[in-house]
Formats: sequence, structure tokens, C-alpha cells
Amino acid sequence: MSQQWEQSFNQLCDLLLNSLNAEEHLTIDLSGEESHFMRLNHGKVRQSGVVTDGDISIRLSHNHRTATASLSFTGDFGVDSAIALDALKDLRQELPLLPVDPYLVLPQNYGSSHEVYTGQLLAPQDAPEAILPLVQGVDFTGIYASGSIIRANANSAGQRHWFATETFFLDYSTIAPSEKAVKATLAGQNWSPEQFQAEIEASKAQLQVMDRSVKTIAPGRYRTYLAPAAVAEMLSMFSWGAVSESSLRQGGSALLKLREGKTLSPLFSLRENFRRGTVPRFNSLGEIAPEEVLLIDQGNLANTLINARTAKEYGVISNAANSGEGLRAPEVSMGTLTSDDILKQLDTGLYLSNLHYLNWSDRPSGRITGMTRYACFWVEGGEIVAPIKDLRFDDSLYAFLGENLEAVTDFQAFVADVDTYGGRSLGGAQVPGMLIRDFTFTL
Repeated sequence: MSQQWEQSFNQLCDLLLNSLNAEEHLTIDLSGEESHFMRLNHGKVRQSGVVTDGDISIRLSHNHRTATASLSFTGDFGVDSAIALDALKDLRQELPLLPVDPYLVLPQNYGSSHEVYTGQLLAPQDAPEAILPLVQGVDFTGIYASGSIIRANANSAGQRHWFATETFFLDYSTIAPSEKAVKATLAGQNWSPEQFQAEIEASKAQLQVMDRSVKTIAPGRYRTYLAPAAVAEMLSMFSWGAVSESSLRQGGSALLKLREGKTLSPLFSLRENFRRGTVPRFNSLGEIAPEEVLLIDQGNLANTLINARTAKEYGVISNAANSGEGLRAPEVSMGTLTSDDILKQLDTGLYLSNLHYLNWSDRPSGRITGMTRYACFWVEGGEIVAPIKDLRFDDSLYAFLGENLEAVTDFQAFVADVDTYGGRSLGGAQVPGMLIRDFTFTL
């Protein structure tokens, strides 16, 4: 698929770029995939199929105005070229009706790139046999997706980018007779039977605890361990009005206090790390991000995410952030807390495997609210005692990532983005677990 689509994409780009009139500027983006999806329920395959899908976005700029169109991409040049030329014609008619954009960024040539990452994935016909035998006797429900994902960009300034990767994820839950669930995600570029077996055994062990009587925890402040999946949920909030330079400039960022001189714990460091190759370094403007962008260095704000539009508006230097200036390849640095010492150091408190329904309750103060979910436990004397009734938390990142951050694990987990709405997502977060001295629960 990758080679065929690359050839067809380049042909289409050549056609469109050669069709431009004087002083017209064009950017072309491709998003595509060829994925095997398999839906599982009660340890059986309920649905299986292969999806090939692609979308093209063309952005035409002229006379300080910009118009955009989206269309399907089939890989058949004859089909795609006719649709694309019609779309270009429609954009020309639309442009004069649009207002002038004072911060319009025209296409530039930042240099071209070509990255292809191959994986060792299960063939569609082999996937059921690789997954089902280990989950027999367990109420196992989830979705498995595997295959190639493509992102590409070209523009009238002469640059071209191509990114293709082969990945998989298995996003699943094991459900106890009491209907309480343990959720886990296995993802990567190479399927490992040994890793899958270890994940299933860990889920089964937690599932036994989930069938114990539920313990109701009163609102209050508790010592709390956030497992990597819970940390990843917290980190997702940083893409929503936190690390964005434009959000900071407009006064709505949750990290505004860091720019004013406040610090987080020296145990907390955050960076964008593109070296893992899980997402392309180029953005929709064709800018190429550095391989690493340090955002928070031992509790201090080092950089924010800045795209070319924000750079033009505020007179700063772009570091090739995406249009929303959100995290694409986040990584939180490790600490020294070993997996064997997690429960011992927690002693008495809450072990949270997952969180959900997160939102800012007070963004300028960095307050985040949300709910516990799935395998969350009450721990006493370093031993898991019982599953807990779901709790709502509400706390400030300046507290739980500040003076109350007691320890960070010496290991990280890759928590993949498993969103499939409109297509398989790329990337995920590389995060450790965190031990919080006091974490506030309100309901």
C-alpha cells in the first residue's frame, strides 16, 4: 500500500501544483491507513475486516485569504485527479468571499523528509489464534487494530514529506462475574506473544481482587499512586490549554503561573520526543519539529509549543507545533521508584490504574477534575485490600505535580492513542507511574 499510495500522491501533487495560477499558494495533506480491525466480546471474535481509507486536504491561499477543502483519496490517480481539480476550482470561487487573514502563513520550503517504519504484525488470518487461546475462561472484550498508517504533506514552495508506520493495538477489558472490569492496552510495532501473555496474567490477577467487596472511600486527601495509564490521562490535559504558546499569550493557559515564576516538583520533566518514530515530525504547514523539545525541565517551564501562525502573531520563533499546539510525542522522565516498592511506599492509600472524564475545573489555577475507573484499589500496609467505589478527584497540578509529588517510577509505559474516530490515531505517551503524597477526592 505505502509505495503505491506514495506514487499516486506524488502524481496528484504534481498535477495540482502545475495547475496553480500566478501568486496562488497550495498545501496538500494526506491521511491514510490500511487496517485490520477485530472486535472481540466474551472471548470470541464478533467482527473482523480490513479497511483501506484515505483523505486529502487541500489549502489554497491567494491575496491574503485561505480556503480549504477535504476529499477522499483512493490511490487511483484517474479518480482522485478529477475530484481534486474540481475542488481546486471550487476553492478559487470561494476565496474572494472570505475575509483577509492578518496572520496568514504562506507555504515555505523547510526541507523534505521521508520516514518509513516497518513492524512485525500479525496477519489478519493469524490474529484470532494469537489472541483467543490465552483468554478462554475469561470474559474478555475489546478491539484489535493493526496495519499501516500514512501521513504526507506537500506544498507549492517545493517541499514534500512522507511518513508511514506499521503499528497495532489491543485495547481490552477483562470482566469479573461481579461485572467490574480491568482495562489494559497493548500496543507497538512488533507483536510479542510473551508480552501479551504477561499482560493477560497481570489482568487476571487484578480481576481476582476486583471480585472482593467494594470499599467506599470518604471524600478527603489520600496518598495515591497513579499508574502510567492514569498519568497519561492527566498528561492529555496539557494539550488542552496548557503547553500552547498562544494559550499562554491569551491568558488562558493552566501553566501561566510557571511563566510567572512558580515551579513544579524537580521530579517532573516533560518533553516532546520524536526519536521514537511514533508520529511524523512535520506539521500541516510542513514545518519540521526538532527531534526533542524540552517543555518542563525539573519543574521549570523551559519551552512551550509554538506553530508558525502563533510565531507570526506574537513575534516569537516556531518550533513546528501542530495547529492546536498540543502534545504529539510526549514523554515524562523516569525517577527511582521500583515496581517492587510501589505498594510498600504507598503503604496506605489509593492505587489508581485508570482515570476518565477529565476536565479543567479551574484552568488558570491548573485544577483538574475527573473520575477513577476500572482497576482502582484501597491499599493498607502495602497490601491491596479491596476495589473502591468510583471517586471524583479535583486537585491542582501545582500540588500533585508540585510539593505533593513524592516519587516517580524507574520504568515507563507506552500508552497508545487508540482513538479510531475517523481513522486510527498515531502516537501516544511514554510515561512512568507517580506516587502522590496528598491527592484530593471530593465525591
